[in-house]
Amino acid sequence: MALDLLPPSMFKALDLLPDAKTPVTLFTRHSIREVVTGQGLAGYDLQLTNQGRDLAEAWGEYLISNTDRVIEHCISSPIQRCVDTAALMIQGADAKVQSPNTHHIEIIEQGLLVEPGSFVLDIKQAGPYFKKQGALGFINSFVNNALPGMKHPIGGVVDVLELIYQTHPTSQAGLSLAVSHDTILAAILAVISGKHGITREEWPKMMEGLFVWFEGEVFKDSKLKWIWRGELHELVIADFYMHQPVD
Repeated sequence: MALDLLPPSMFKALDLLPDAKTPVTLFTRHSIREVVTGQGLAGYDLQLTNQGRDLAEAWGEYLISNTDRVIEHCISSPIQRCVDTAALMIQGADAKVQSPNTHHIEIIEQGLLVEPGSFVLDIKQAGPYFKKQGALGFINSFVNNALPGMKHPIGGVVDVLELIYQTHPTSQAGLSLAVSHDTILAAILAVISGKHGITREEWPKMMEGLFVWFEGEVFKDSKLKWIWRGELHELVIADFYMHQPVD
């Protein structure tokens, strides 16, 4: 069964979701892709495996069957494995409730969902560190604001969170999808959790994600809530901003 490959905590997360009137976004890593050797950035040309395609479709159907929601919005990294994950999840959702699910996937071209683009100001400065440190080392250096050519970690994370907030207004119910990469999720999880790093065990698996939603009609005055690996957390965005240096 395809869902046997889904990280088990994703099932547990569904029990912690707010009522169906609250708009929720599943901010997820893409599904299972081809294997690559080495510690650096996975190539943009790596595609989903057959198992990965089946998993994405099955997970989309399961979500709609077990959350009383439909997919209202979808944003994605432009990398093909992310776009395919989004499309297959919507296809799976259609198998349960066809007409209400969105069939528009908004490709976020400005880099906010592409690894590690959402956190980079100058790729010429930052790029060599990614190759040298690998994904885990690079993200941990970013979280500690220890790399040239990068945004301040809070600023970088706020940019992505605000994108999610604007994609799914609090006035609309339903489910949104945001499909991205492990490095983006890992950095965001570390920063919003107040950690100075992330371990290999904490690194997001393929087709693993966090459910996020906001309370408040203005992003900067809102409260962020998220579910990660079966636990519910919250953060006041205004307090988060206070730790970002002023230019």
